[in-house]
Amino acid sequence: MRTTSGPEIALRPDGDRVVVAVRGELDLESTERLEHALRAALAATVGGVDLDLGEVTFCDCAALNVLLSLRERGLKCGKTVAVRSAGPVVERLLTLTRTADLFDEPFPDPDPAPDPVPASGSHRADRADRAVRHSGPGGEDTVSSAQDARVEVVQLRRAMQTRPVIDLARGILMASFALSAEDAWRVLVETSQHTNTKLHHLARDLVTAVQGEPPTEAVQEQVAAAVARVRSEPSAGDGIPREGR
Repeated sequence: MRTTSGPEIALRPDGDRVVVAVRGELDLESTERLEHALRAALAATVGGVDLDLGEVTFCDCAALNVLLSLRERGLKCGKTVAVRSAGPVVERLLTLTRTADLFDEPFPDPDPAPDPVPASGSHRADRADRAVRHSGPGGEDTVSSAQDARVEVVQLRRAMQTRPVIDLARGILMASFALSAEDAWRVLVETSQHTNTKLHHLARDLVTAVQGEPPTEAVQEQVAAAVARVRSEPSAGDGIPREGR
């Protein structure tokens, strides 16, 4: 069982931005403290918040929800939220949830060059590709890039509502096979891929299995295979297979 006294969170100014450095584990119990610190950082900055997550050793979707909420809040007041550095745990979570790109651009151009005025009969310059304009019902042009980003955040937050059952399934794998949280997550993802099953559907089946209805034979085989692969791989840093410990 994981034990933690909570993450270390430090704020420091960096020009017109604030850097928030986090060290330790980010889980459901630490989300309130994390959210309080991030909101304070956002309120104290002009440009936005840079996240230093290089020393985060555990990060679940509850913490990711906090980051997504902060980004959405920042967009509303013209500030950005970027991940300046991330450790393997955070990188994996951002990759698996396809949210890494949302935290990639901390420094928007403060004074972008205006579009050149097109000559008669000519097309707009290529830079229009960076901000695609769609003609509205009234004939007005609307820049969709910022709106698309906000819609994407809303969609991601809605998708993250399935995470509680996923976290529960991960806990079941941790208890059943003596896996770490990271390894249990890998088992879930690999089983989902090999059985062509959506992650939250697989998690629901595993949780249901605890109540007496076993998952399909194919799922059981893939879970066992994924657990075997995880255990046969060397642990980070020492080269010793987990099963040899």
